[in-house]
Amino acid sequence: MATIMMSSVLTTGCTTSGPLPAAAPGSVAATTTYRIGAGDKFRLNVFNEPALSGQEYSVNTEGEASLPLIGLVKVDGMTPREAEAEITKRYAAGFINNPRVNIDISQYRPFYILGEVKQPGQYPFATGLTVLSAVAIAQGYTYRADQKRVFVRHGDKSSEESVPLAADTPVLPGDTIRIPERFF
Repeated sequence: MATIMMSSVLTTGCTTSGPLPAAAPGSVAATTTYRIGAGDKFRLNVFNEPALSGQEYSVNTEGEASLPLIGLVKVDGMTPREAEAEITKRYAAGFINNPRVNIDISQYRPFYILGEVKQPGQYPFATGLTVLSAVAIAQGYTYRADQKRVFVRHGDKSSEESVPLAADTPVLPGDTIRIPERFF
């Protein structure tokens, strides 16, 4: 599987998969790779091993996936390519001769939106998601919403950061978005 490349804002330190809109105006963008995390699901394919191929596996809260024959494999924080290498190494250790493994992320962890939106909650992540489209998914702003800034906490961070609300502000898997109340 070819690792999917995309843009991500450097100041956040987070990564995701799939094409994302350009970074917010004035921010620095970098090319990075998606990192697997708890809540993701992936499809495993092992060449010439139909019994091991085509199944979907979930990454548990410990960052592990339970795979046939080899048991729990720690994949948290790995790129899909790194996870393929680890799974290949484990299958080659006495289970399969010359295994060729491919994984494909089939479901990303959800994002969360709260604050001044009509339907706060947890929603499935979609490639190319922006803060504005996340607000639309949450049924729009309340009448008290500040439509000029947003607070975002990326899944791997412990604190949120205030960012100007722009049409191309990206949302990453596991992000928590908070729309604040405006000051009158």
